[in-house]
Amino acid sequence: MTGEQLETILKAAHVGKAESDGYAPLPEGTTLSLYVAHDGGTLTIARVDGVRIDGELVYARTTKRETTYVVVRSDVFAASIDGAAGQPPRRAGFG
Repeated sequence: MTGEQLETILKAAHVGKAESDGYAPLPEGTTLSLYVAHDGGTLTIARVDGVRIDGELVYARTTKRETTYVVVRSDVFAASIDGAAGQPPRRAGFG
């Protein structure tokens, strides 16, 4: 993925300005999933709530903030935006 493509995806997700820790947060109720592949291996990074870009590296912070992933931008081949800005988060289960 090129830098321009990633910036377009982040703009579509309404990612905010970077905070003091360097991460640009997604709006509440919105998460991002990044799909990464390298030499036949794949990785899905789900429930990303903050992103930081440092040159070719993409740092993805998950909602539980237990894990931060660092991947090379060119290995990211797709992304999905889950939820919409201003809408309440989806709850697990029925109802």
